[in-house]
Amino acid sequence: MPQYDIKIREADGKQEVLDIVRQRWVALTPEEWVRQNLIHYLHTTQGYPIELMQVEAAITLNGLTKRCDIVVYDAAVHPIMIVETKKAEVPINQKVVDQACRYNLVLKVPYLLLSNGKQTLCLQVSNQEPHLKQMPKIPTWQELCQG
Repeated sequence: MPQYDIKIREADGKQEVLDIVRQRWVALTPEEWVRQNLIHYLHTTQGYPIELMQVEAAITLNGLTKRCDIVVYDAAVHPIMIVETKKAEVPINQKVVDQACRYNLVLKVPYLLLSNGKQTLCLQVSNQEPHLKQMPKIPTWQELCQG
């Protein structure tokens, strides 16, 4: 994934990054760096509208509040993709896939995107088949909405 010109500042001795979705400064953690670069990639390169992304989207799963790193919505504002980001040292493995799948029990989206900045996996969810299909690349906004 290319690195983007994300805005970083120092406040109270700690680094912060400007989240362009939430329009506010947040702590610059290794996971947040991955999330912000992925947001910029999705928006700048793949054409995803900023206004149709939600960061730290709250869902209720088995009575507990969980937060999806990013939820992408279609033009009708229906959830279409769950994005789960991890810091670079966390491998994109079955545990991460399972986490996104659990979130998808609530949102029922057709796409899951998982990334640690080094490894990115895009999966298509099918209602007809019991397995996930690995996508050869991250779909553009237009491809995503066409299904």
